[in-house]
Amino acid sequence: QLQASGGGLVQSGGSLRLSCAASGFALEYHIMGWFRQAPGKEREGVSCVNLLSDTYYADSVKGRFTISRDNAKNTVYLQMNSLKPEDTANYYCAAVSAAFGACVGGSLSNQDYWGKGTLVTVSS
Repeated sequence: QLQASGGGLVQSGGSLRLSCAASGFALEYHIMGWFRQAPGKEREGVSCVNLLSDTYYADSVKGRFTISRDNAKNTVYLQMNSLKPEDTANYYCAAVSAAFGACVGGSLSNQDYWGKGTLVTVSS
């Protein structure tokens, strides 16, 4: 399973770091992604990292967000800087076995595991 944490309330321009801890499977064999869903909107892929630590981002977060993975800690991170009110959403992490998925334009093509969301609220 996946457990996301690190959300909270931050002012516009601030930073947060989200963490996603995996248990029950080895993260090192999985491609990892972050998604978000704002109220009344569809879920969207935010960022993705493959086994080689190649990273991919949605255009809306490029240059502000950084995804990284620590296989030794079985954890993936999303560093979010220069936050904007439009970044307000529930953020979810997901994983897929490298044999069955890929990073596609900042999103994870399919998912074996989902974590519960962590809420990020950016005030103006």
